Amino acid sequence: MLGDNHVYTDRSCIKPAAVSLWIQSVVGLQRGAVYSGKYTRLIGQKKNMQSIFAKNGTETPEPVKAQVKGSIPSWLQGTLLRNGPGLFSVGNSKYNHWFDGMSLIHSFTFSNGEVTYRSKFLKSETYKRNIGADRIVVSEFGTMIYPDPCKNIFSRAFTHLSNVIPDFTDNNLINIIRYGQDYYASSEVNYMNQIDPVTLETVGRINYRNHIALNLATAHPHYDNEGNTYNMGTAIMGFGRPKYVIFKVPAKASDKENKKPALRKVQQVCSIPFRSTLFPSYFHSFGMTDNYIVFVEQPFKLDIVKLATAYFRGANWGNCLKFDKDDITLFHIINRKTGKEVSTRFYGDALVVFHHINAYEADGHVVFDLISYKDSNLYDMFYIENMKQETSSFIKSNKTFSPPVCQRFVLPLSIHKESPRGTNLVTLTDTTAQAVVQEDGSVYCQPDTLFQGLELPGINYNFNAKKYRYFYGSRVEWSPHPNKIAKIDIDTRKHIEWQQENCYPSEPVFVASPGAVEEDDGVILSSVISPDPNTSPFLLILNAKNFQEIARASIPASVHMDLHGHFISAAV
Repeated sequence: MLGDNHVYTDRSCIKPAAVSLWIQSVVGLQRGAVYSGKYTRLIGQKKNMQSIFAKNGTETPEPVKAQVKGSIPSWLQGTLLRNGPGLFSVGNSKYNHWFDGMSLIHSFTFSNGEVTYRSKFLKSETYKRNIGADRIVVSEFGTMIYPDPCKNIFSRAFTHLSNVIPDFTDNNLINIIRYGQDYYASSEVNYMNQIDPVTLETVGRINYRNHIALNLATAHPHYDNEGNTYNMGTAIMGFGRPKYVIFKVPAKASDKENKKPALRKVQQVCSIPFRSTLFPSYFHSFGMTDNYIVFVEQPFKLDIVKLATAYFRGANWGNCLKFDKDDITLFHIINRKTGKEVSTRFYGDALVVFHHINAYEADGHVVFDLISYKDSNLYDMFYIENMKQETSSFIKSNKTFSPPVCQRFVLPLSIHKESPRGTNLVTLTDTTAQAVVQEDGSVYCQPDTLFQGLELPGINYNFNAKKYRYFYGSRVEWSPHPNKIAKIDIDTRKHIEWQQENCYPSEPVFVASPGAVEEDDGVILSSVISPDPNTSPFLLILNAKNFQEIARASIPASVHMDLHGHFISAAV
């Protein structure tokens, strides 16, 4: 039903804009939840939980100096930018879903052993319209907004008609990405907002559709050694035959002197037709090797008809996604230089994936690692109403949660018509992943499990698209100590962790030491918050080799939860 502020609530939404399992671990673990049949104790008070999750964040527009304990490496010079939802109500209106909150951008700047912090709300068109009206007037994926009934009939009719093909919000709350030398707050829609990485001022909005035929694009691009940016998007409506699009933006595409965006020099690498015209696959990220793009066309799909009619049916956009557990997952391997797809049809069992870890080539195989789920049910727990449940209710509603599993798929590239049927053609000795040729020539792929219970993965990006050994992430396990980040050793299948009671770290970001040769020679950065009023938020700095704390920088200001980010070296 419609409330006084005309905010429509649909609790069955699965929001496609972001996945923050880091938040999930804190939510479930603070209330106590069920994971693999094991109960956990309640951590913290309900009011403290709400102070983290549902309370509006605040800006710190001018830089404040942090108090450093320990010794920050002298070589660590640059800025860590972070992005995430920070404003959950405007006036008397509130968002329904945590991922609908308006973007709050943070920066932690390292200079000569000192750290300064600042934060600003992204001044998107969505933000300006909502603040100007003193209520939420722009729909988000989990919160559909309807026109004020006090408006005249012509104004209301225009609003209804304009939603036949939705013009998405520009509340870019997921990540900070780079095109050329331009930095953007990004989500997964056709709009981005350029920001000044120093002042955090919003420079202006840009529309992908003015430069390339896209309705949606990921917030997780890849960068090659030359500084070129590769990304993927979806062309659904208004651009001819529906398709997935892979594109590249050259490293030197920016023209700051003439204020021309880097996207003006975008180059389409290739396009891939949907396997089902009205049900394109949702994707949050993709993989990249030295020579190939890895695209997982999963059976987690967007229903185009439902999307076009959502407004009139009283549903939100997120409700237009569905998971088909009886379908298969297709693995597309595209030569990133020629744009041609490998002709072999690789497929696997139904899965849901949000984050890729890494991908590389080895002895005629494409190896790619990702984090998968058995279903798409995890988003329901992020409705703000669900997040405020008492412990017993939360346990009941989340006992079927499917845990994240880090998996490795291996695809042999030398398959031909005469390849033996029914035989595993993976010849690498360091994996149990299989690829078996079927009678029709297609290849059924089964993964090797690397680790269970980790999300928001990161690596030493100097090893992106290369064979690697380590990855880092936020632990997702229902235990009395959810406040963990971890380092996974793929070779030994062992891991080490950092944690501190009643503290909740953001995704770990690896920064390599200058001239480092060893893969884990560097530091881990993580923004840490606590519901304890006696514990200031702090920026944690760990030795990446052993996860021992090197230093922490306590921030004399409010710091809100975030999702993803980007480290900009001062040497760049």
